[in-house]
Amino acid sequence: MTNPFQVHETPGHFQVLRPVSSDEILAMARKLIRRKFVRGQALTSPAITREYLMLEMAVLEHEVFYCIFLDNQHRVLKAECCSQGTIDGANVYPREMVKRALQLNAAALILAHNHPSGITEPSTADQAITRRLIDALSLVDVRVLDHFIIGGTACYSFAEAGLL
Repeated sequence: MTNPFQVHETPGHFQVLRPVSSDEILAMARKLIRRKFVRGQALTSPAITREYLMLEMAVLEHEVFYCIFLDNQHRVLKAECCSQGTIDGANVYPREMVKRALQLNAAALILAHNHPSGITEPSTADQAITRRLIDALSLVDVRVLDHFIIGGTACYSFAEAGLL
């Protein structure tokens, strides 16, 4: 099978053999991040998580709510979009998040959603749903480690801001 990007790859280096669009560059970056971000990999730093989430969510024109489910060693069980919304909101249901965490036997999770506006400051609604999710998940011993808001090239972390 031929490489659609016409990229020659050697360990740690890539050579693109033709002009590529910015969309193709983003697609290649997502592919590389997904290689690093596989089931079973431990999330050892917020930077790795932030990098992955920004590539997944920064260019979306509608709001999505994303979740990374982790085992008790903070290894990735699954990363998935849990809700897709409109330009300024996505419905999130704590009951469904608890159900999914139990299905995957998750011990912890990282929440994320994007703000297509590019403004990463959490709204009152963002803070309220985060608190509701923390409360609901704690009833089944699932910890929320962080909640990221992605806005273009900016990223806000609830944990780093002391909101968790």
